[in-house]
Amino acid sequence: MFLRLAHQHRQFVQDLVMNLQALAIVLERRGYPASCYTCGDQMNSASFMVSLGDNHLIRFLVSDYGITWTEMRDDRELMKLEGAEAINQLQELANLVKQSAPACSGNKALVKKC
Repeated sequence: MFLRLAHQHRQFVQDLVMNLQALAIVLERRGYPASCYTCGDQMNSASFMVSLGDNHLIRFLVSDYGITWTEMRDDRELMKLEGAEAINQLQELANLVKQSAPACSGNKALVKKC
């Protein structure tokens, strides 16, 4: 049972890393400085960062040791979440990206102003 759970966890982390890489690409295309770094080919950890402007930075870390979401403004930590709460916050970011149409329309937080 424990070997199966360990395998499922590794698979979950790999899926999360792939989704972070895709989110970074989408955000970059929308004009937001974003990056997703991984170590090695096994995709068992990642560091995702995006700048939303006005010194507003999101950092999401995932590894076998845990998952954290850190939101900062003006180099001060506003919020730090772990585990499922961190993933929920990441989903909210992804939903905002989905809702915001092309880069210069709408009024959403992630929409780049023209």
